[in-house]
Amino acid sequence: MGFLRERFRFTLWPTLFTIPAVLFMLALGNWQVERLAWKTALIDAGTAAMAAPLPETLAAAGPLDFHHVKAAGSFDHSKELYIIGYDKRGIEGFQIVTPLILADGRALLVNRGFVPDSRKDPATRAEGEVAGPVEVDGVLRVPKEPTGLFSSMVPRNQPGDNIWVYVDVPAMAATVKLDKALPFYIEADATPNPGGFPIGGQTRITLPNDHLQYAITWYLLALIFTVGYFVYHYKKPEETAP
Repeated sequence: MGFLRERFRFTLWPTLFTIPAVLFMLALGNWQVERLAWKTALIDAGTAAMAAPLPETLAAAGPLDFHHVKAAGSFDHSKELYIIGYDKRGIEGFQIVTPLILADGRALLVNRGFVPDSRKDPATRAEGEVAGPVEVDGVLRVPKEPTGLFSSMVPRNQPGDNIWVYVDVPAMAATVKLDKALPFYIEADATPNPGGFPIGGQTRITLPNDHLQYAITWYLLALIFTVGYFVYHYKKPEETAP
């Protein structure tokens, strides 16, 4: 019966704070639900059996990030590029990026896979320097520069030494004097290369998909703020009597 004696008393500043806060949390929850749908579709598309055709522009490539693609051409091994990296076991080495010259003369950068430090020199893996026409299977990747709070702490690319930390297609193309380079690149699948190097299939297709957890968190926070608001404003008559 004590609950029935309680009544709601409006106060201005808690209301002005709570309503925008709750609306903001609900908006973030809705945004995470949208991101969940996007990420699920992205994962499904990345593992789909049907290969997407190569796009013509960077804008067209955006929706195809992580999609399965095929490309045919001939590798120009004289213009290899080296990205500092690790394989799936945590061994330090390099990702070998090689231009694939397409039939129309355009160049497509292909991350052919990982080699340990001892195999960086192409002479140590001559069998893998495949000559002539080839077909490459892999996933399309849209290059992204480091962003976020700690992006300033990420080491910079070293074009003068042909050592890269992240893919920068225009800079890479300029470094090896590559004409008509497409603005995206491919990460090759795990099809073995002659001699065993480079080791393809380094792409982590299993993308983190925590958006459902984030959405639930924001909705719960909105609920907690709302409940707290009403609890705060429900006062017993004796607590508000003059």
